[in-house]
Amino acid sequence: MQLKHRTHHNNELRLTDVGQIVELKGWVAKKRNLGSLVFIDLRDKEGITQLVCDEKFEKITTKIRNEYVIYAKGKVIERTAKNPNLATGDIEVEVEELQIINTSETPPMIIAAETDALEETRLKYRYLDLRRPQLQQALKLRYEITKSIRAYFDALNFIEIETPIIAKTTPEGARDYLIPSRVNKGKFYALPQSPQIFKQLLMVAGFERYFQIARCFRDEDLRADRQMEFTQVDFEVSFFEIEEFYALVEGLFVKIMKDIKNIDLKVPFQRLTWHDAMNRYGSDKPDLRFKMELVDVSDIFKDTTVPFLQNECVKAIKVEKGNTITRKEIDHYTELVKKYKAKGLCFVRMNHGVLEGSSAKLLTETEKEKLIQTLDLQDTDLVFFISDQWLITVTALGALRNALAKKLDIIDENEYNFLWIVDFPMYEYNDEGELCAMHHPFTSYRKEDEKYLESDPLKVRANAYDVVLNGYELGSGSVRIFNQDEQRKVFEKLGLSDEDIRYKFGFFVDALKYGTPPHCGMGLGLDRIAMILNHSQSLRDVIAFPKNASAICPMSEAPSTVSQKQLDELAIQIKMEK
Repeated sequence: MQLKHRTHHNNELRLTDVGQIVELKGWVAKKRNLGSLVFIDLRDKEGITQLVCDEKFEKITTKIRNEYVIYAKGKVIERTAKNPNLATGDIEVEVEELQIINTSETPPMIIAAETDALEETRLKYRYLDLRRPQLQQALKLRYEITKSIRAYFDALNFIEIETPIIAKTTPEGARDYLIPSRVNKGKFYALPQSPQIFKQLLMVAGFERYFQIARCFRDEDLRADRQMEFTQVDFEVSFFEIEEFYALVEGLFVKIMKDIKNIDLKVPFQRLTWHDAMNRYGSDKPDLRFKMELVDVSDIFKDTTVPFLQNECVKAIKVEKGNTITRKEIDHYTELVKKYKAKGLCFVRMNHGVLEGSSAKLLTETEKEKLIQTLDLQDTDLVFFISDQWLITVTALGALRNALAKKLDIIDENEYNFLWIVDFPMYEYNDEGELCAMHHPFTSYRKEDEKYLESDPLKVRANAYDVVLNGYELGSGSVRIFNQDEQRKVFEKLGLSDEDIRYKFGFFVDALKYGTPPHCGMGLGLDRIAMILNHSQSLRDVIAFPKNASAICPMSEAPSTVSQKQLDELAIQIKMEK
């Protein structure tokens, strides 16, 4: 078969093209047989053009099915019944020549903007799912974001440098994906969780301004905004003051938002300390598109006789006009806060100037009056409160705050609220009770807090910062440690011996000895940026071939077993769990 020429894509023709002879190619999105006329919606990556075939094409149109690849030549004519929902809805092509380029089996799913396919089916036949217009647009949007990012850094004399994908395992917060070495049996490489150490080494090497669209890998549980392999906008700079760095990042988002959404972003971004963000919103990535702040009511209940309220911290959240929330929904919210270690959830309702509800019966009149005054309660307002340790209380109420906002539909999806979270704690305790770095062990600490290193390490604040958008952490970074003595001090505080330091970070510690410049940087989640700007609920919408929630690719069936021969070559023996 001799392939024909194509003159236009399927979203290009308009009324100004009427009378032209055009040649089109694409997939059959829909066929409608009206007897003497057959209408075909022809789709390509740009959109749809309607073809009109008369009776002389009956033999070939009878054969054509959805998703056939076809060629059509014909004259552009004005439609009598226009379609305002279609960019090409004012015209159609009166077919003069028609050819089937390739056939298709009946697809296992509807390939259209609206499909009835479950996600597992969509992932299994991802190459068909990707034909759907919204996924085509999502990946185009992602590409436009990437172009904008590269243009920004290029204009500022950054250099894009690739760092190793196969490297040494280093502790960075999540589990590594390990790669066994065939040549050096018994030893393993690791896929990078981030280019962290290598980009710092590039600063030691004197490049001063580095960036990379970097692939990263973390063996952790997946969720809607997390994948096991992801793409990071990674950058590092030398000799920047912290305010210069904030301006650099804000300038990047100003360009992205202007290029992609034609929005003029206001800078500088709002800043909140980690403690303020947790205390007021119950999250270190708060969504500020709605208010509903947490209010401390501990003083109101300092002399309470109610056992549930006799704790270190009591905080409340007011839901204006919360009379639409049912008891069944409150029970659901009670189970939600328990997932965040809260023991329970109290609530009271304001009705005709009086607090009602089972919890209200336990309060004194003085406590009720103070609660009404402190929260400025009006009729139909609903109040939830939790009493526990401070961190448990604010975290649980923060999760409830987000759930309530979605239920009440009070979030403006067209608003983009950027902010910085700063002054993170340098250290925290993990689930095993061990002191660990909240960000990573290459983060410097505030010099004025050095006095707390030995006596109270949780008081030490890190020179770390997160940029947050609409309740999502877009990226995390820090001013790095560039002095070898300070780096050793941080390692030792984390319980690393000289032998541990040498084994895990020997080459990096050695590099710090050779005139390391002061430097800072961060990594931004490209997938997450694309997800938010695409108004998606899942990263899977903006990744071409994602994994499902079980870290499986239904299409390729990865991960899979390997042959015994491959295992023998690597000197690996599989030990199955009992």
